[in-house]
Amino acid sequence: MTGAHSTPPSRRRGTAVAGRRRVGSTGPGWWQPPTGRRADPQAPAGDTAPRRTHPRAGVVVRPAARLGLLHRGSGGADPSQQGASQQGASQHRRPLTPEQRRTRRLRLLWHTVLAGFATVLLAPLLAFGVGYVFFDVPSPADAVTNQVALVSYADGSRLTRLVPDEGNRIEVSIDDVPVHVRNAVLAAEDRTFYSNPGFDITGIMRAAWDQLRGGSGGGSTITQQYVKNALVGNDHSLWRKYKEVVLAVKISQARSKDEILGDYLNAIYFGRGTYGIQSASQAYFGKPVQLLDPSEGALLAGLIQSPSRWDPAVNAERAVQRWEFVLDGMVSQGFLSAEERAAARFPPTLEPRQTAGGVPADSRGHIVTSVRDELDALGITEEDLAQEGLRITTTIDPLRQEQMVDAAQEALEGQPENLRSAMVAVDPETGAIRAYYGGDNGHGLDYARVRRLAGSTFKPFVVLAGLQEDPPIGLGKVFDGEEVPGLRNAPGAECDRCDLKQAMTVSNNVVFHTLAKRVGPESVAEAARSAGITAPLDDPTAGIALGNKEISTVDLASAYATIAGGGVWHQPHLVQEVVTADGRVLFAAPTEGERRFSERVARNVVEAMLDVAAADGLALPDGRAVAAKTGTVESRFEGENNDAWMAGFTPSLSTSVWIGTDENDPIRTASGTPVSGKGLPGEMWQDFMSEALDSRPEQAFAPFRPIGEAPSDEPPNAEPEPVVTEPTNTPPPPTPGPVVAPPPDPAAAPPGSGPPGSGPPGSADDPRAAPGPGERDPNPDPLLFGEDDDPADDSGPDCSITAPCG
Repeated sequence: MTGAHSTPPSRRRGTAVAGRRRVGSTGPGWWQPPTGRRADPQAPAGDTAPRRTHPRAGVVVRPAARLGLLHRGSGGADPSQQGASQQGASQHRRPLTPEQRRTRRLRLLWHTVLAGFATVLLAPLLAFGVGYVFFDVPSPADAVTNQVALVSYADGSRLTRLVPDEGNRIEVSIDDVPVHVRNAVLAAEDRTFYSNPGFDITGIMRAAWDQLRGGSGGGSTITQQYVKNALVGNDHSLWRKYKEVVLAVKISQARSKDEILGDYLNAIYFGRGTYGIQSASQAYFGKPVQLLDPSEGALLAGLIQSPSRWDPAVNAERAVQRWEFVLDGMVSQGFLSAEERAAARFPPTLEPRQTAGGVPADSRGHIVTSVRDELDALGITEEDLAQEGLRITTTIDPLRQEQMVDAAQEALEGQPENLRSAMVAVDPETGAIRAYYGGDNGHGLDYARVRRLAGSTFKPFVVLAGLQEDPPIGLGKVFDGEEVPGLRNAPGAECDRCDLKQAMTVSNNVVFHTLAKRVGPESVAEAARSAGITAPLDDPTAGIALGNKEISTVDLASAYATIAGGGVWHQPHLVQEVVTADGRVLFAAPTEGERRFSERVARNVVEAMLDVAAADGLALPDGRAVAAKTGTVESRFEGENNDAWMAGFTPSLSTSVWIGTDENDPIRTASGTPVSGKGLPGEMWQDFMSEALDSRPEQAFAPFRPIGEAPSDEPPNAEPEPVVTEPTNTPPPPTPGPVVAPPPDPAAAPPGSGPPGSGPPGSADDPRAAPGPGERDPNPDPLLFGEDDDPADDSGPDCSITAPCG
């Protein structure tokens, strides 16, 4: 009952609080924070820890006791406070029994399994959904366009596209493809095509397992193959398989099975430069696809997986095995009866015909053909070119290529039509071919690869062989250069007595023939091989010094580049890099070379060649240092030449030029003058090198350190300077009067019978006398007659000469 004197609620709450406070009457008031300074009468002696009144039971609890409540499961509670602790503790804080702990672990494990299963199930679905939204369905035109290879210059600009000629892909309706031909393709490539959803889960799992094991798995359906070709993705990876599956499903939903099969048959590559079943039928059998019989259809179906392997023109035995496999598959699928299979005979095919396939018809065609040859040597097959969408970067500098073609065409303009020419420029530091000219007919013979007699361009290799002798034969070694029976010098190449550098400058044949005999013809051949000549050079004779072995323009430019590069050989190459359309690098040209001879030896060969260009009127502008050599091959007809060469290099570019004919006939200019090395080839070389090096900083050759005796600074055949005697102040002796010689005594000894040297100066008895006309030097050069060198020339091993000596 509520009366006038009833206690207000706030007062009642205050009383209750006061009552609770009175339990611990010695504690602070409710408005004051506890100080913990006052002693609890119930506390053990010495216990002065702060206390707190429990809100529910009014029990004073010390902090230590509260700690015991939280850790009583570990035995941390004070036994004297067990009752109070249990009163204030929550039920979930009680220790778990072993059964409860086991149940909790099982529940956690089950939740983990469910979460993992959901992740495994939902993540692929999510990924599939993302790919389904973003991946576009390709068309048959995309499939073919994306497969073709692109060839570019070194700067990335387009050189050509290796796409088949028009007519090598002819679209045909699926209704025009006979059923037995379609069935042959299904038996060869995808026997569950009409029942699968666009992908084969078993094949995908097998491919994935192979990928995880480091292999390359297959397992593609026809739909996936079509997608792969359209996307240009032959990368053996799970990512590619993912894209295949997504697009295979998307295409299967967008098109009917017959439409997919028709697109596939119009886009797939069958070899021989043909895309699509119709063009393949024409290439292999010379008839339209509508007329193919089951055996012919089985052969074409078998080609799809590997055209270069199962083309009958490439390997007839493998082609038959593949054909039989397809026919057996047709029987197993009910596409062909056993009787029809037994009656089937392997069909004859046409011989493959050469197609341009994107090879330009002008001078660029030889570049592209050589690029394809290099790719084949690297293991990059015709199928890779046709199906991988390769991006091929060449080493060709487009500006220098244009300069080279211009130099060749301008030099030959107005000249006899039978003249043929080739030019090649190589970077000595890398072996990269910077410009390449094999003729104007890109579908014809590549003259840069044709081998012709080298002429005097082989003389630097004779010097190279001599420098590597033990002891070495240096450039200062003097030889007798007079003609001998059976061996003559070209007009202007006379040199009675000259060292090797002088002999190189005038191109004296006798000197180098003599040196080749001295070092041995095989040593000369080996020196040429070490520089980069790849021609056989079998069974050489001393005539190798005069170029009686055949080499190519590419070989000569490469070998001279090795000399220019200080004796380091680099494989001459046109392919810099090959990348697939999906970014995989199939090849990158190496940058390291191979040392073939020492830098000092190479520099001495360079020194021997430094005066040639200027002596032949082919010096480069601004006095740029250049080492060079001409070469002229005489014809069997007197006064005629059959081949003419000019080759030379700076430290940054080595270029060789050849001119000749197809029939190895005499070569003449329009005015009737025989073509020599310093003629048309020299003009072409000089024009190109001047343009190619214009505005580029001049690079000097390394300092020259002679090996053996240093060469003379005098030009060849230079007249000796007269000795001028300075006048003295001594008066001249008196001139004697005339002396009358007594008459000869008939009994006196005949001239020459006295001791050597007793004759008058200038007589035949004077060892200082020069030989008369037609006579040889009484002290001939020992190299000419095979005698030993002067022992004074002998020296120990020099590691700067013999590079491998440690």
